[in-house]
Amino acid sequence: MTTVNLLDFDLDSLAAFCEQLGEKRFRAVQLFRWIHQKGASRFDEMTDLARSLREKLPSVCHVAALPVLSRQDSTDGTIKWLFDVGGGNAVETVFIPEEDRGTLCISSQAGCAVGCRFCSTGHQGFSRNLSTAEILAQLWHAEFFLRRHLGKTERVITNVVMMGMGEPLQNYTALVPALRVMLDDHGYGLSRRRVTVSTSGVVPMIDRLASDVPVALAVSLHAPNDALRDVLVPLNRKYPIAELLDACLRYLPAAPRDFITFEYCMLDGVNDQPTHARELLHLLKTHGGRGVPCKVNLIPFNPFPDSGLKCSPRSVVLQFGKILNEGGLVTTVRKTRGDDIDAACGQLAGDVLDRTDAARRLAQRRTVVEQPIRFVSSTGNQQP
Repeated sequence: MTTVNLLDFDLDSLAAFCEQLGEKRFRAVQLFRWIHQKGASRFDEMTDLARSLREKLPSVCHVAALPVLSRQDSTDGTIKWLFDVGGGNAVETVFIPEEDRGTLCISSQAGCAVGCRFCSTGHQGFSRNLSTAEILAQLWHAEFFLRRHLGKTERVITNVVMMGMGEPLQNYTALVPALRVMLDDHGYGLSRRRVTVSTSGVVPMIDRLASDVPVALAVSLHAPNDALRDVLVPLNRKYPIAELLDACLRYLPAAPRDFITFEYCMLDGVNDQPTHARELLHLLKTHGGRGVPCKVNLIPFNPFPDSGLKCSPRSVVLQFGKILNEGGLVTTVRKTRGDDIDAACGQLAGDVLDRTDAARRLAQRRTVVEQPIRFVSSTGNQQP
């Protein structure tokens, strides 16, 4: 008999499932806590459940993580997992430890259909959406592995960023229940401020997210005008910048923060000139007559085979950021992490197309985390 994976359920769905079994909602809460707060996967471990229920559950459901193809540990504490999602597909998940937080970067799709010019995942192509269980299994595995690995009993992962493989808002049906589990006090109990969804600009889904589960929003902008963004982010041809920024303004009243984060990958000679910086400044300060409250993250590009692109020199990145900062935009630049394990956040698994060896090393791409440029005050450096 086929059984369902309980990682596929948010609390309301789990309660409905328990009701079908003739059980009351409080049993769903108990199950939910055992799975997401204690990391239990065997029903005989769930000692406060009635024995009759513990004996019934294995015939109708299970709790299953994703098989781990590989794990790599960086000297700086960054950890990267490669998970098998079946059919020759694999996804990556990265844990980035810092003094005041532990951030997990989660994938939402195997591959990506958006095809951004500078993204190795996009060059890989799109295989399929992940299920809610496959999204949550990354968090479930990482959280309870890290507790054992670090010898801790309290929560290790304090922040989640949906910035791994894929465009989260193109897998909306699976994404929303996963976010609800992350936020649920009976689950991982994360603050909406500490869960970030990154998008290349799927405008209708930004509006739906604002209504359904408004978490922190990061938008991959990468260009100050439509002509350039059409080339770098093909989705712009469907949802141009003005429509995207309008959606951002609509999102803000429901958002847990009073700003939108804009990601901007610095590409040598493509989008990194002072004229681009001034155009971006004008765009973000004046759109809609009042501008878009925001923070800008400048991301050093790490070349991958056949990209035809190069990373902007450090001096160019700093000059670009200075123009934005002096114009009144909080601006950060990212510092590489996990170089020695080729870890990544947002541009992952460029080599997973090799279906015969999904565990082989992936295309070179470095993990990056936000750090303030020298000209940004620490009080202005708000992070996910």
